[in-house]
Amino acid sequence: MFFQRFYDTGLAQASYIIGCQRTGDAVVVDPNRDVEQYIAGAAKEGLRVSHVTETHIHADFVSGARELASRAGAQLLLSDEGGSDWRYGYAADAGARLLHDGDHFMVGNIRVDVMHTPGHTPEHLSFVVTDTPAGAGPWGVLTGDFVFVGDVGRPDLLEMAAGMTGTMEAGARTLFRSLQRFRALPDHLQIWPGHGAGSACGKALGAIPSSTVGYEKIGNWGLAAMDENEFVRMVLAGQPEPPRYFAEMKRINRDGPRVLGGPVRVPRLPNRALEELLGRGEVVVDTRPAAACAAGHAPGTVNIPLGASFTTWAGWLLPYDRDIHLLVDEAHGQRVEEAVRDLAMIGLDRVAGVLGAPALDVWAAARRGLAEVAQVTAGEAFGLLARGEATVIDVRGAAEFDAGHLPDAVNIPLGYLAARIGEIPAERPVIVQCQAGARSAIAASVLEAGGRTRVSNLTGGYVAWSADGLPTERGSAADTRQAVGVPVGG
Repeated sequence: MFFQRFYDTGLAQASYIIGCQRTGDAVVVDPNRDVEQYIAGAAKEGLRVSHVTETHIHADFVSGARELASRAGAQLLLSDEGGSDWRYGYAADAGARLLHDGDHFMVGNIRVDVMHTPGHTPEHLSFVVTDTPAGAGPWGVLTGDFVFVGDVGRPDLLEMAAGMTGTMEAGARTLFRSLQRFRALPDHLQIWPGHGAGSACGKALGAIPSSTVGYEKIGNWGLAAMDENEFVRMVLAGQPEPPRYFAEMKRINRDGPRVLGGPVRVPRLPNRALEELLGRGEVVVDTRPAAACAAGHAPGTVNIPLGASFTTWAGWLLPYDRDIHLLVDEAHGQRVEEAVRDLAMIGLDRVAGVLGAPALDVWAAARRGLAEVAQVTAGEAFGLLARGEATVIDVRGAAEFDAGHLPDAVNIPLGYLAARIGEIPAERPVIVQCQAGARSAIAASVLEAGGRTRVSNLTGGYVAWSADGLPTERGSAADTRQAVGVPVGG
């Protein structure tokens, strides 16, 4: 048996190839949209992708199952569990074989048993893998977003992200029952989950790529023996805010992702186009590092640095129904292909053009310079707030805010900032703050693009504030849903 894990750091997402080296057949489980990596990976081992499947209808990336099966001429296998609302709309057209609890399929001499494990989503499957020639019984289980290393899949996404009111508690109780069934699996089975640390599909995912059923019974809070009601309370508490684009992914992956047919090619735009685009109110994303954008940028652009969190914040902040234009600084190592690929991974396919960093020089020459984002230290911010001369907007998540925040700060998580910008008075100075300064730098550009010009960024964020021994408060983020025009510190 051949086994290989593929990991996308931007999505914190894992996919797998399992192959039979005797017959040359291979199955890919939970592929993302970058399908060429699986075809190449199989070919390197003398295998061909004969089967493609996935554990569930993903919420955090566009599935590559449909495209990979089409490209490789492979059999597509999809869940038929969960009821009519959770059946794949494109399954018949794609010639998919539908899977149910208790089914199995063979990949050469590799047996894959299907286990329905609902709770995270109603249709969720796990795959128990047996290398039959070895004669030793099951080897491992691919758990998707059901069981992670150190955590379990969150059951609230259908309500929090997809808007299906009243499903959280029912999902949590279903998840509890699935976990009791999971506990009956042999302790030695290896666990290979669909996500690692950094994913919003759980709240405490481990960074270790795999584990065993036996170890997770000891070390995973969700598999510890407990009362069902207590489990429901714990699994629903403290979950991070699900990115806004999750609902879009659910729809795309259920109805059928668009087949790209290869890497997306995006036209280059002339440097002068930056002024024309911003003049028309087009979406322009400056992908340079936050410090570079703070030192000089074109007003109206949104700064989402090209890095590990680019995909997440792009999904939160960029529209799916408008063209997107990218500003990429290739002279300092940024790659256009990387940015376009990362956007395509979450279905942001409307990248209409790319500008290089020299476009900023043309803008500066026409507009007599670039705009800057004012930076304030914790001590300076304390003075401004004590005198009632500014409003502080904390753009961290609610759980972070509850654990400790600046006095009288208003909590508007970064992902919701554009939608709630009307709550922030245009005439009053605003200080944006996060944990260490990365999210607040993005927030400053969002506010500026929304017409708020008196914006400063708290350098070092809450970490710097706490390190200086300045006063903090604890409490519910819900308590901050006040009129933010009220002078802070007054």
